[in-house]
Amino acid sequence: MTDLQETDPDAASARAVTLIESLPWLKRFRDQIVVVKYGGNAMVSEELQDAFAADIAYLRYVGVKPVVVHGGGPQISSMLDRLAIPSEFKGGYRVTSTEAISVVRMVLTGQINPQLVSKINAHGPVATGLSGEDAGLFGGRRRGVVIEGVEHDLGRVGDVVQVDPQPVLDQIEAGRIPVVSSIAPDLDHPGHSLNVNADAAASALAVALGAAKLVVLTDVAGLYADWPNRDSLVSHLTSTELKAMLPTLESGMIPKMAACLEAVEGGVETAAIIDGRVPHSVLVEIFTSKGIGTEVVLG
Repeated sequence: MTDLQETDPDAASARAVTLIESLPWLKRFRDQIVVVKYGGNAMVSEELQDAFAADIAYLRYVGVKPVVVHGGGPQISSMLDRLAIPSEFKGGYRVTSTEAISVVRMVLTGQINPQLVSKINAHGPVATGLSGEDAGLFGGRRRGVVIEGVEHDLGRVGDVVQVDPQPVLDQIEAGRIPVVSSIAPDLDHPGHSLNVNADAAASALAVALGAAKLVVLTDVAGLYADWPNRDSLVSHLTSTELKAMLPTLESGMIPKMAACLEAVEGGVETAAIIDGRVPHSVLVEIFTSKGIGTEVVLG
């Protein structure tokens, strides 16, 4: 029996309209680099993992040059619990001991990265895994956090302070999708690794690559001007407006919005945070006029 959808001319026309609507964006982003930060619920739900992998493969096959940067907070916490290593957070950052950093590396580079590469490669042999430690891609420096005027040590936690985009550019040139885990060598302590914020790492890489867009997946619909008022969702704002709002934001949103701000101030044309709980949210954001989350532009 033939599926009605297959023979219904109205349904076929509706699909054609959807495809045509994406034409300006296909033209806009063809041959352009788009950096996508992958995390949150999209990373732990099997269904959302598969939808995300399909989105990234789709971008590659229509001529966009996607680059994925991922963290792995929930999986790291789960593994630390299993190994009875205590998890502590200060100011929104995970305190990372010498014992914990080896677990962070194992989860990011040994578990999440190859899993995501494998899911994308189910659509064709195009994805390849990289770590921020590979070929001098990232360089990090330790950071603390100031809470109520007092500096607190975070252990093996750092900021990405330098990026050599060449390892990623080499993979793009070869027609591949680089999938990058957010860990960095410690520039001041050779042989040591640092746990770096994946939002900030994605932003720094987007700037270094001259990307056309940064997309950050999160677990909310976007930025709310008056959280938790659901009607206060902001769909578009300038870097100047965002700077004014940053100090008032909820702590978990600050790293994501700061990453968007740094990206557009560094030359990336647009940055957006989108709801990773919505299947195919990456395609909706890139290929529709309204997008799906909160978009930041310079201004």
